[in-house]
Amino acid sequence: MSMAPFSITAEDLIRTIGTARAPIRFDTCRGEAFEALDRVIAGAKWRSHRAVDDWVREISAGADVVVNCLHGHQMSLSTTARLREKGVNARQLAGGIEAYIEAGGVTIKKSDALPTYHDGATRWVTRANPKVDRIACPWFIRRFVDTTAEILYVNADWVKETAIELDAIPFDVPETDFSHEGEKCSFDVFLDRFDVEDSALRHLARIVRGADTARLDLEPEAAGLLAASLGVSAANHDDHAALSQGMVIYDALYSWCRNAVSETHNWPAHAYGQ
Repeated sequence: MSMAPFSITAEDLIRTIGTARAPIRFDTCRGEAFEALDRVIAGAKWRSHRAVDDWVREISAGADVVVNCLHGHQMSLSTTARLREKGVNARQLAGGIEAYIEAGGVTIKKSDALPTYHDGATRWVTRANPKVDRIACPWFIRRFVDTTAEILYVNADWVKETAIELDAIPFDVPETDFSHEGEKCSFDVFLDRFDVEDSALRHLARIVRGADTARLDLEPEAAGLLAASLGVSAANHDDHAALSQGMVIYDALYSWCRNAVSETHNWPAHAYGQ
């Protein structure tokens, strides 16, 4: 069967997941079908195909959007058509979530822990002056849970109170759902809570744990990540500027874990007559 106009294959979408170029993802399965799902495409938000007028304003101008349903039929096709009529650069996921899972795409477990959406975004809060975990965790949130998530940095003594006041999820603070557990750092716990089965992310988690818990023996790259993280913190007085630079570091590390672990590099002196 030929693909519908303005479609994207599961394989092409998978190549973007976990990168800055990934499109915004919306799941438009019928309500009962979505409720029956245990897992969703990483970063996909459920939205009713009948309420496009209500949620289209969540999409920033010029953003790329991919719409999925269960099989890649009526729900996603009709939603894509309506979004494109409104000027949104939307594409339908050919074959739906079924094709995405069959192709090995990263999924996350549906979580009851997510707070109310605020203008289409989830809200998260943690301690100020981030170094390793408090950059790594927001990177995971924005790349695999909610691409438009709000990340708030506040004084350590006010994290839990701010979470209550602003209906946000606290993380990387003691006695919360997303914090250190034994030898695991908060980044590990995020992967466990969302039941992520992705070898590249788990490899990255070992590097993060080594850098965050002074276990530089866990992975050779942990020392480099620690140095880069402390450097980003020292170079930025603004936490969100540090987060912006840190996102680039984690994009690169994840891409390395996923695609370039076996690649080597050396100076070919012989090519220059040395």
